[in-house]
Amino acid sequence: MMSLEQIAQQVIQILNRHKVSGYEISLSNSSGVSTAVRLGKVETLEYHLDKSLDINVYLGQAKGHASSVDLSESGILKTVESACLIAKYTQNDPFNGLAPKELMAFEVPDLDLYHPWDLDPEHSIELAARCEAQALDHTDINKSDGAEVSSYQGEGLYANSNGMMSVQKGAKHSLSCSVIAGQGKDMQTAYEYTAALDAQDLQTPEWVGAGVAKLAASKLGARSLPSQKCPVIFSPRVSSGLFSQLIGALGGSRQYKKSTFLLNSLDQLVLPSSISILEKPFAKKTIGAKAFDRDGVLKRQQYFVESGQVKSYVLSQYSANQLGLQTTANSGGVNNLIVEHSFSGDLDEMIKLMDTGLVVTELMGQGVNGTTGDYSRGAGGFWVENGKIQYPVSGITIAGNLKDMLLGIEHIGTDVDHRGNIKVGSVLVNQMTIAGETE
Repeated sequence: MMSLEQIAQQVIQILNRHKVSGYEISLSNSSGVSTAVRLGKVETLEYHLDKSLDINVYLGQAKGHASSVDLSESGILKTVESACLIAKYTQNDPFNGLAPKELMAFEVPDLDLYHPWDLDPEHSIELAARCEAQALDHTDINKSDGAEVSSYQGEGLYANSNGMMSVQKGAKHSLSCSVIAGQGKDMQTAYEYTAALDAQDLQTPEWVGAGVAKLAASKLGARSLPSQKCPVIFSPRVSSGLFSQLIGALGGSRQYKKSTFLLNSLDQLVLPSSISILEKPFAKKTIGAKAFDRDGVLKRQQYFVESGQVKSYVLSQYSANQLGLQTTANSGGVNNLIVEHSFSGDLDEMIKLMDTGLVVTELMGQGVNGTTGDYSRGAGGFWVENGKIQYPVSGITIAGNLKDMLLGIEHIGTDVDHRGNIKVGSVLVNQMTIAGETE
């Protein structure tokens, strides 16, 4: 089997025969296994083996793109010919082109992201079964949607006509479980998981099973709430969504299309001065870390928001060209985003400070308008009075405007969820509108 580097050289030889003015090549090779167990029986056992090729060719400033999963010599030839044909009939775009050569990732740092797991079927079944059994052992858990173990490993290559050719390897593993708690006619679902780059860093199946059972049981007896305005805490399971919306609003494409509620926001205050947002892509053995972006540009540590003020938009080379700025190496998104803050307490401390309000642990629906900032989503969680959780809540909607919500953040907790790309704890927003019971 040819390596990705050998395949890339084959693609380059064909591209050179077509005399294109520039090119970009992306190759990937990945494999994995996933096992799902439900009520003690194996539902699925799947192996994955995927390869892909993406090519961008430039004829002047006209661009053609083609992709394929056929990496045979004939498949590669057809993919190159398709990309060249598309470029031939595509209009020139003055903002097309490769990133500057001096920004390219010719030397890639080792981020310790590649920890393959030799997971055999018997072991994967055992792990999933142990997880589900632990959950079903809880008194209030009477049904299961199953437990799943998955493992992925792969490598990706990027090469371009500036002479760059670099490879990134990675792996990721997870164990999850979903169950249903019931008391009489009251039914509540919950989901819990563990994820890591190294299987040795995963939580135990028993931890996941006990956690999902406790979460589902805690939601039994949920009530609605009277419509009102009150403080809202977003738990770490959902708080990253607020900052995902913020980063999206600072995205270069949204800026040049003028379709964002944070249009022309450089140097403007969008968060309280105690909060900063930092990208740390070179953090070793960390979910979300990455050495270079989809344009082949070497990543770097940088602030997008510092002391509450916007310091940079989130830019690919194309959006940077549109705005007359330099790329921030974010083609494909941000990597390992850290929300810095000055508060030193966790969720429990935040609940005491809030005194009365809502803790949100799950969100439903897609009611966020990135252009206006209007925010309205179905929610579930817990009602708090006198600094203590009183009862679970469901069947409500929380609403506000993201500009006001972000500026209205009073505290961010130390209870950071490290399983995702955005690292942030619980978030206390001073006021939102709750739509619940109607008289």
